[in-house]
Amino acid sequence: MNPDILKERRNATFDVEKLTFILYEGPEKTKRRREIESLVLNDPDFAEEDPNFLSRSERYDQAVRKSAQMILKLREYGIADPEEIYFYKSSVHPGRSEPLDLHLGMFLPTLLNQATPEQMDRFFMPAWNLEIIGTYAQTEMGHGTHLRGLETTATYDPSTQEFVLNSPTITSIKWWPGALGKTSNHAVVLAQLYTQGNCHGLHAFIVQLRDMDTHNPLPGIVVGDIGPKFGFSEVDNGFLKLDNVRIPRENMLMKYAKVEPDGSYLKPPSAKLTYGTMVFIRSLIVGQSAISLAKSCTIAIRYSTVRHQSEIRSGEPEPQILDYQTQQYKLFPLLATAYAFTFVGQYMSQTYNRISGDINQGDFNELPELHALSAGLKAFTTWKTNSGIEVCRMSCGGHGYSRSSALPDIYAEFTPTCTYEGENTVMMLQTARYLLKSYRQAKAGQQLSGIVSYLNEMEQRQVQAHPASARPTVVDINDLSNLVECYKQRAATLVELAARSIQQELQKRRSQEDAWNNSAIDLVRASDAHCHFVVVKLFTEKLSEIGDTAIHAVVSNLALLYALHGITQSSGDFLQAGLLTGPQMLQISVRIKELLCQLRPNAVALVDAFDFHDKKLNSVLGRYDGNVYENLFDWARRSPLNATEVHESFHKYLKPLRSKL
Repeated sequence: MNPDILKERRNATFDVEKLTFILYEGPEKTKRRREIESLVLNDPDFAEEDPNFLSRSERYDQAVRKSAQMILKLREYGIADPEEIYFYKSSVHPGRSEPLDLHLGMFLPTLLNQATPEQMDRFFMPAWNLEIIGTYAQTEMGHGTHLRGLETTATYDPSTQEFVLNSPTITSIKWWPGALGKTSNHAVVLAQLYTQGNCHGLHAFIVQLRDMDTHNPLPGIVVGDIGPKFGFSEVDNGFLKLDNVRIPRENMLMKYAKVEPDGSYLKPPSAKLTYGTMVFIRSLIVGQSAISLAKSCTIAIRYSTVRHQSEIRSGEPEPQILDYQTQQYKLFPLLATAYAFTFVGQYMSQTYNRISGDINQGDFNELPELHALSAGLKAFTTWKTNSGIEVCRMSCGGHGYSRSSALPDIYAEFTPTCTYEGENTVMMLQTARYLLKSYRQAKAGQQLSGIVSYLNEMEQRQVQAHPASARPTVVDINDLSNLVECYKQRAATLVELAARSIQQELQKRRSQEDAWNNSAIDLVRASDAHCHFVVVKLFTEKLSEIGDTAIHAVVSNLALLYALHGITQSSGDFLQAGLLTGPQMLQISVRIKELLCQLRPNAVALVDAFDFHDKKLNSVLGRYDGNVYENLFDWARRSPLNATEVHESFHKYLKPLRSKL
């Protein structure tokens, strides 16, 4: 064990194991997760070559082999609980997407949520047993987030009781779905439903893509891989062109919407039900944001304790770079953010499961709020995490640039979350649409419930045309409940200002659409403020569940740092709304520096609590034992370029130059 990192652990003021239990929702769940991880990490069938030294085809081949083994092992061990399957899968493919992600994460959940009992009998068990391997084909070359713009058509033919699916334009070719290129033999295809001469919008259809024995594409199906991406080297993201592909009427998922044999259409109780799988994935992405940022912080903070550089005092030994205030200011707010997003991820998982239960009982009342919240938090957490991973990489200096650090791969694998399952700016605008609707309801005297209930207070608050003229509130910057109130008032103010912007545009005789577009910056700011308020609120509420005094103290400091740092990053909003004064902002800057000092002794213990096994972290710089340099040298020597002392290019190209000079 590196002596520096050993010293850090001895200086911790709390029990790391107890904090791990809080992060993983209890000792039993933590114990089970570790048991499942050990099943994978000690299994020679999952041994692999370092993907960094393989071609893309080799990486895909290795990933498919491991995924197939994973399915066999899950059956052998009888692991069927979705959360336990996730634990197992994330250990088989640590930090990397894999060819069965869409099958397990979108195809099966879509069947569970949208298939009739008869369709479940027909499709689900074959899919569960991997006879059917499915993907979720929604995005097209020309349209992604704008779902109403999707062009793939499914036209009902009552004479044969079949749907005829077509890709009528080049832009309608399905583009990007994972596992579509080479892995899947079926897909949930999102297409515009036409029946009896009318278009009824997007609906989901089960389409067989390949022969079940030969795996060759079926007639009318043009399918393949879209080529290398920024990351996701193990995944065959694909294209799909449909040319008069006929499927039985029963292949339309009809739990809610239905097409009768004669072509009559029965609409669903809520149009948003078609997008239920996306809401599920967006909720998951919030938790994935927490994991990716937590991994990045773990690597950067551990490395910052064993890396010594420069001098603080002339003539003295080079200090640990984590002793520099600038390094703490880079990393500790991100560490606080990782904790915040962990607790928000828990909340989103619980909320999704609760509301899904209500939907199954026929109660759709909370679906619009879930849709808006999952969209906004997906955007908010992925933007913050994406930029945070890069800060962690740069905080590791030159070695952070090496893929041995794992940080480039974490960044490349995580970055797509900002655009898939909804481009982030559009997601923020979707949340804004819900906020504006709620605001107008509150102004009309309706009592709102749920996370937007703070807009009920708008009648009592008279936000001036120039809110900065309002009398500032006296805020105790050490009182989290006071800070939650500040974030709430900021959100309410920005929602009102966005609504006012639209009204001003309408008064200029703009159309509703132009008024919305001309107010889009204000709308995104309002959504961002709303999401920020939700995160601060949930982080603060989590503290009440922590009984251990030592853990409560250190996590409270993290929550306070998260809230205060967020205020400094958006200080103009708080000053403009009259929530804080200039002198209070100076006090906050001083308090943040104090919190950095208070958190410094516990920094390593706080990342240890995330409980990432070295094999799952896969980082030379983030090793638990801190022995970075010897392992960095060992990693480099395994490069394929070092397989021979003299590379063949020398004899082919460089040596002949001598005779020509």
